[in-house]
Amino acid sequence: AVRKVRSVVGNISHSRRGGETIRDTFGDYVLDERDQVRYFEPAVLAAPNAEEAGVKLKLWARYSDADGGILEDCVEHPPGEKVERTLVLIKPDNFRFATGRPGNVIDFFSRTGLYIVGIRVLHMSTAQAIEFYGPVKAFLRTKLKSVVAAKAKAALEKDPSIGFTLSSEAEASLGELLGPAFGDNQFDNIVRFMSGRAESECSKDQLAEPGTEKCIALVYEGTNAVAKIRDVLGPTDPAKAPPGSIRREFGSNIMINAAHASDAPENAQRELGIVQVEANDFKRVVDQFYSGQ
Repeated sequence: AVRKVRSVVGNISHSRRGGETIRDTFGDYVLDERDQVRYFEPAVLAAPNAEEAGVKLKLWARYSDADGGILEDCVEHPPGEKVERTLVLIKPDNFRFATGRPGNVIDFFSRTGLYIVGIRVLHMSTAQAIEFYGPVKAFLRTKLKSVVAAKAKAALEKDPSIGFTLSSEAEASLGELLGPAFGDNQFDNIVRFMSGRAESECSKDQLAEPGTEKCIALVYEGTNAVAKIRDVLGPTDPAKAPPGSIRREFGSNIMINAAHASDAPENAQRELGIVQVEANDFKRVVDQFYSGQ
């Protein structure tokens, strides 16, 4: 891991500015008339070897309880501005295989000029997913009545043993009958997509266990943060999202659509309370890794 990261990070040199590494592209330094470094911006910091990585990780872990979590009062905003915080989830479809997609999605969000004040790698539990997406369950049970009715009508009329065309009244009745069950099924699909398991697929003891799917939770802060983030993200359906939006570029359908973003400041507060971005996983992960060596 150390070698792979270092090869991508690279070094800064006046003789190489081809953009082949991170520091080639984003790093910089300035020399004075005596060729002494007066300004140095490495872009990122990366340990040169495994030993140094261990030292630095343990140092960060030592202070993570006090200095981690969501940053408070670290950004000065202009007086009178409508400063908000909003939550973004980089969804599991971005982590199916090793790729730059998560970083690309975050790069799109950087267009907003907002500040990231919290970040956490999250394995959402089934219980968290149920609570997080709970408000949409009733909507799905109602909204999808016409969808499942049309599907059922088409399937029945295709069956030669039926032998007749269903009326619009019969189709509506099918929607009333099947809509709630179809909505519940779609809700289970969302929970499974976000956590790895639907409620029916795990015991009560397993509901609160970390899921098998991975997300990145980010907290953005700034003026009109909710609207700015959602504008860059685009509508829920990638097919209806404008070119250049995240969901148009990276989404596949209304569920596998790259990222979630809170739709109102009050919903951001509710969602932040569920995913707990401020929780300190860093120290636990570092301690577990090095205790096994």
